[in-house]
Amino acid sequence: MRISERIVSDHLLNGKPPSGDPRDFRGSYSGAREVLLRGLGLVYAGAFASFWVQASGLVGERGILPAGGFLDAVREELGGEAWRQLPTLFWLRSDDLALHAACALGLGLAAALVLGVAPRLAAFGLWALYLSITQIGQIFLGYQWDQLLLEAGLLAIWLAPGGLRSPIPSRAEPSPEPLFLMRWLVFRLFLLSGLVKLLSGDPSWRDLSALQYHYWTQPIPTWTSAFAHAAPPALHTLETGGALAIELGLPWCVFGPRPLRLAAAAGFTALQLLINATGNYGFFGPLTVVLCTSLVDDGVWRRVPGLRAFVPAEPPAPSPRALWRRAVATAALGFVLLVTTAHALHRVAYMIRIPRPIAALVDAVEPLRSFSSYGLFATMTKDRLEIEVEGSRDGHEWLPYEFRYKPDRLEHRPPFTGLHMPRLDWQMWFAALASCADAPWFLAFQRRLLQASPPVLELLARDPFGGEAPRYVRSTLYRYRFADAAQRRETGRWWEREEIGPYCPTLELVGDRLRIAEP
Repeated sequence: MRISERIVSDHLLNGKPPSGDPRDFRGSYSGAREVLLRGLGLVYAGAFASFWVQASGLVGERGILPAGGFLDAVREELGGEAWRQLPTLFWLRSDDLALHAACALGLGLAAALVLGVAPRLAAFGLWALYLSITQIGQIFLGYQWDQLLLEAGLLAIWLAPGGLRSPIPSRAEPSPEPLFLMRWLVFRLFLLSGLVKLLSGDPSWRDLSALQYHYWTQPIPTWTSAFAHAAPPALHTLETGGALAIELGLPWCVFGPRPLRLAAAAGFTALQLLINATGNYGFFGPLTVVLCTSLVDDGVWRRVPGLRAFVPAEPPAPSPRALWRRAVATAALGFVLLVTTAHALHRVAYMIRIPRPIAALVDAVEPLRSFSSYGLFATMTKDRLEIEVEGSRDGHEWLPYEFRYKPDRLEHRPPFTGLHMPRLDWQMWFAALASCADAPWFLAFQRRLLQASPPVLELLARDPFGGEAPRYVRSTLYRYRFADAAQRRETGRWWEREEIGPYCPTLELVGDRLRIAEP
C-alpha cells in the first residue's frame, strides 16, 4: 500500500489525521495486539487456576456432578453424535487426574501466550482446553463470561501472529478482520447489556432505582458493597443513569473516529472498575477491560510506562496479502458477523424470524459455545435470599456448614475474591431464587455432604463434623439485608436476617439414594 493510500485509509477507518508523518502511531495496532494477547493470557491463567482448585469438588469423581457420569449419559442419549454435539477432550478421559492435567496444561499455555511463545498455537490450545472444561462443567460453567472468554479466545487464534516467537516489539500490523471482530464483540457486549435492561420490563431500570437494590442483592457482595448501598438514593439514581448511558450510548463510538473510540474504551473500563470495586465477578471485569484494549492504538500505548516496549520505533508497514488470503478472511469475517448478529437479534427481538439457512449455520456452530448473545443484569433482584445448610448426627443438634464467600455467618465481612470465581457459592445464589425441586444439582450436593466427600467439603470454609458423615441434612431459607453502620458498630454484624422456612425437606441417605427423613 502506498503512503498516500495508507493515509486515506487511516483517516477514514481510524480517525487518523492525514499528516503524512510515517512516525504517527494513531493508525497502528501492532503493540495493541501484543497488549491484548498478553492480557488475555493473564485472564486465561486466572480462569484455569480458579477452576483447578474447585475441579474435583464440582465435577470430579467424587464431586457434586461428576463429569464421567455426565459424559456416559450424553453418550447413551446421542450415540455417535456425542462427539459432535459435545466437543471435549474429556471424552478420552474424565477422571480427577485428567481434570488436574488439563488445568496444569492451561496454566502452561497461558504463560506461553503471556511470554509470546508460539502465540497462535498457545491461543488455540487455551481455547480448546477451556471449551473442553465448559462442556463437562454443566451448570457450574454456564455463565456468560465463560462464553465471552471462549469467543475472545477463538478470535485471539486469528489475531495472534504465527511462528514460535512473537518478537517485542512486533514487526507487523495485525490483520484488520480479527481486530474488527474484537471491537464488534465489545460493541455487542455493552449494547446488548443495556438493551436487555430496558426490554426486560423491569421498572427499576426505567425509573433508575436499580442500584438501590444491586449492592446487597448481587450474588457475592464485597465489604465495599455495604458502603455503596448506604449512599443516598439520589446518588443511586445517578449511578443507574450513568450505567445505562455507558451501555447504550458509548457502544456506537466503538466504530467512530479515534477520539470517540478512546472515550468508549475509557468509559467501559471505568464502569468495569466500579463494578469490580463493589462486587465479585471473577475474571469477567479484567476480561472486559482486556477486550477494550482493541480500541486503543499504539499512539496511546507509547505513553504508558511498562507497555511502550511493545510498540516499535516506527509504525510497521502493512504486509501485502495474497488474494486468496483476503478472500478467506473476508468470508470468515462475514460468517462471524452473520452468526453473532443472529444471536443478538434473538436476544432482543424475539419476533424476528431468522432465515432458515442462517439458523442452520447458528445451529451448526452452537456446540462450540463460542458465538453467543450477551445481556447482563436484565432484571434486578430486589430481595436477598440465602440457603443455610445444616447437618445432624441425631436429628436434635444441628450444625451449619459454612461457605467461603457467600453470606452465611452474620459477622463475616464480605470478602474480595479477585480473579477467583467460586462457582458453588454463585450457584447457591441462583438456587435460592428457585425451589428445591428446580435445583437438582443441590440435591446432589446434599448427597455428597451425607457421604462426607472430601473434595466437596474442601469447597466449604468449615465442615462442622470434621470429615465425618452426618446422618441427616436440612436446608433453611433466610432473607438477608445489610446491617446499617450503627448496627455494625454495636454488634460487629455485617448482615441481619430473618427465617422464611425450609428450603428442601430433611434428607438422609439410604444406600446411595436420598430419602426424606423424619428425625
